[in-house]
Amino acid sequence: MAEASIKASRREFLGAAVAAGALAAAAEPKSDRKIRMGIVGGGFGSGFQWHLDPNCQVVAVSDLQPGRRAHLQRTYGCETAYESLEKLVLDDKVEAVAVFTGAPDHARHAIECMKHGKHVISAVPACLTLEEAAAMKETKEKTGLKYMMAETSYYRAPCIFARELYAAGKFGRFLYSEVEYYHHNVQRVGGAKAVWQGKEIANWRWGLPPMFYPTHSTGLHIGVTRERFTAVSCLGWGTPDDPMLKDNPYNNPFNNQVALFRCSGGNICRCNVLWWIHADGERAQWLGETLSLYMPHSSGQAFAVRTADKSVPTAMPDYNKRLPAAMVGDGGHGGSHPFLTHEFITALIEEREPAVDLYESLAMTVPGLVAMESSRKGGEQLTIPSFDKA
Repeated sequence: MAEASIKASRREFLGAAVAAGALAAAAEPKSDRKIRMGIVGGGFGSGFQWHLDPNCQVVAVSDLQPGRRAHLQRTYGCETAYESLEKLVLDDKVEAVAVFTGAPDHARHAIECMKHGKHVISAVPACLTLEEAAAMKETKEKTGLKYMMAETSYYRAPCIFARELYAAGKFGRFLYSEVEYYHHNVQRVGGAKAVWQGKEIANWRWGLPPMFYPTHSTGLHIGVTRERFTAVSCLGWGTPDDPMLKDNPYNNPFNNQVALFRCSGGNICRCNVLWWIHADGERAQWLGETLSLYMPHSSGQAFAVRTADKSVPTAMPDYNKRLPAAMVGDGGHGGSHPFLTHEFITALIEEREPAVDLYESLAMTVPGLVAMESSRKGGEQLTIPSFDKA
């Protein structure tokens, strides 16, 4: 096969987009309506561009900590602040809520918001149990409200590029993918870059199983093909002397997990979530009969396409052109944050489901929960239940 290497500039990689048709090419607003947002969670929740979207106004914020509430108010220019999500959802001015609380609370908080008539976007993962997945599906379908999961990998530029090539049929028959999320020393207590601060402060991250946080990996496959994972065999490994693995609320013995997923198209996806290795970042490679695409990685792997099809572009598009001018900038997680923000608001304005709606969100999240059970059973192949709309 002929090979064309694609080397994109930093600015090109900062851009990301959504599924075909989810965002119009023209960035100018088509409506003067403003969605009235409430933002919950003053850490991660302060890193988005709600105040810059021409169709959005932040009308309320909330965090349990006064200092973080004040930070949200300053960030979004918002006068109204509440001590809890439970108080914020009682505000009739709020149409939609961004839930950036701890992972164990995402499902409960999303359901609470929808029960009070609010659309929801939440951080990943959508849920931590199959029972929560079922409850989210039931609530969404009963209320008819919109839910979106803010999966950043979906909006990274290489994933967008792969998605659009897939939609155009350039891969031919899609055969195999490898998707990875590596986070060096994420479980180490202490240190300037430590994420997990230790059990003594009741951090929800203490001992969280890797496959309970799968969507940075699974989103790179499902976000391209929209397939479903139907079965999984997963192996796990844990540091024998790690005190975190001896005593955590999840009864989790694993630092690293590697899963093989059977896909609804009959193909295979190898999925890694590894936290105790000297590596970092998200990476994917997508392999088809007529085209294969390789995502760049911090290890030095270049972005590349292998194909005999001369019609395949050899330069990464500038996806930032799909954003309103005020939102273009160095968004977090590979430039994905402005696109997450704008897609949710645009979906509400256009009265349609967002690109990563409830069904896509659960399709990215639930396979990790079943993979964890497979790991507990020594890699036994297990069937993954579907939470798609009947």
